[in-house]
Amino acid sequence: QVELVESGGGLVQPGESLRLSCAASGSIFSINNMGWYRQAPGKQRELVAVIFRGGSTNYADALKGRFTISRDNTKNTVYLQMNSLKPEDTAVYYCYVEIRNRLGISRGYWGQGTQVTVSS
Repeated sequence: QVELVESGGGLVQPGESLRLSCAASGSIFSINNMGWYRQAPGKQRELVAVIFRGGSTNYADALKGRFTISRDNTKNTVYLQMNSLKPEDTAVYYCYVEIRNRLGISRGYWGQGTQVTVSS
């Protein structure tokens, strides 16, 4: 069993910052990719950022420069630092973690989602 626990969402004003965290626990042998997605009302879930096992990253083009993804492998945790937030960043943010168990089987897991609302 694997559990992902997200935290850090909330209500902020335009221009402010938030830091999301997602901690994985349970039957984990190793973690491959870790990422963040978001889903705004009435829209499809979209990729925000991904960080690969080696530390390289990939971002949605529109978010480059404002959002930063990082990971702490000692804590099995992925972070998303969001700066200069805009109303259009309002969405439910989900973490996604690819985990390999001791049998060598990899599968992806989703967090429960955390609401980020940017409004004045």
